[in-house]
Amino acid sequence: MAKLEPYKGGYYLWQYLPSLAAAAIFTIAFIAATGMHFVRLSQWRARFCLPFAIGGIFEIIGYAARAWAHFSTGSIMPYSIQSVFILLGPVLFAASVYMTLGRIIRSTGGEHLSMLLIRWLTKTFVLGDVVSFLVQGGAAGMMASGSNATLGKDMVVVGLLIQIIMFGFFMVTAVMFQIRLQGRPTPGAVDGRIDWREHLYLLYGVSLFIMVRSLFRVVEYVLGNTGYPLTHEWTLYIFDAVLMVLAMVAWLVWYPAKLARPDMGLEMLSREERD
Repeated sequence: MAKLEPYKGGYYLWQYLPSLAAAAIFTIAFIAATGMHFVRLSQWRARFCLPFAIGGIFEIIGYAARAWAHFSTGSIMPYSIQSVFILLGPVLFAASVYMTLGRIIRSTGGEHLSMLLIRWLTKTFVLGDVVSFLVQGGAAGMMASGSNATLGKDMVVVGLLIQIIMFGFFMVTAVMFQIRLQGRPTPGAVDGRIDWREHLYLLYGVSLFIMVRSLFRVVEYVLGNTGYPLTHEWTLYIFDAVLMVLAMVAWLVWYPAKLARPDMGLEMLSREERD
């Protein structure tokens, strides 16, 4: 029978026995969502959506490791795997969000309305995302190895704050672009081939999910092992797992496929109408 066991010297990696049922449910949910993302990728070849699908793989690995941890609470391996992969999955989601904004701006011909020069826009946000990924990944590795857990937690908080700041800047950039485009519509914005408002609303929604999740993780790490989040498992599932599933589902429902190439979107729609 599964029970809470110490790792070394009476130190407990977990403050509770990880729920097998919850981990299994979300592993299955992420498998289903990630599978659909790869189906969409094969249909539309929207390469800017690839990081989103890979992020789903990270989530699958993370929650599968939590299911494993239910039977091995004294083992560092499942604890480390779930910590790293659940932490980093949303960073990959963010990369697709950032790249999508650049495609919306180009597809509407609204480059002159962007706060940032279009050649720097995607690079700026993706670079911030890469820095956040590397900081959080390195910090998670330090925590997993036990080499310097305290420094590792501090670095995770820094990485999450970088992500939050970049999302804040991203939201301002996207909103300002929408306001300017609505005030001075371009020919590309009114020809009807690309529903740019719908795509922007998708970015706002998914960004909000990731932002709330990142704020929760900051609070979690700041409060530490004795804080409420790390002593009550339900908080992780409500403020991380559920939000990330919703982000993946929203991306599927309002998939920005036509941004891969506007003409391709019209071709596929015509084919579907013939069928």
